[in-house]
Amino acid sequence: MKATEVLLWSIALPGFGQILNKKILKGIIFIVLEIIVNVQSNLNTVLLYSFYGEIDKAIEHADYQWLLFYPCLYFFAMWDAYRDAGGGRKPYSFLPFVFAAYFVTVGTIYSPQFTIFEVLLGPIWLPILSVLPGFLIGILLQWIIRKRQ
Repeated sequence: MKATEVLLWSIALPGFGQILNKKILKGIIFIVLEIIVNVQSNLNTVLLYSFYGEIDKAIEHADYQWLLFYPCLYFFAMWDAYRDAGGGRKPYSFLPFVFAAYFVTVGTIYSPQFTIFEVLLGPIWLPILSVLPGFLIGILLQWIIRKRQ
């Protein structure tokens, strides 16, 4: 249960899982990095506009140079806390986290122009929708690699 609890707190905010694992300095570093990227990318403003359905304003306010750091920071902090809590001990168990981060990053890159059924999803919704395919591909690759060994 501890690994799952730590993973869920890491989803809430990168660094919380590390603090639960009593890795205080590492947790503080992740929290500070999250705040820096959050502020520099205007993430909170982008979130508000996205939830209000004002996708054009969300795109306009997003600083993509900073926003692109967020997925890797977020998923690495999740993986790190989960692993330190005893989860992810099987070979290649990092792959779902890596591919989720990759797909979310690609989703962020294409978010100002990519539409689904002529709906522009923007810098929040397209990356969020990219998590599941990335995670599933990571699980599939993990399974394939383990089978071949």
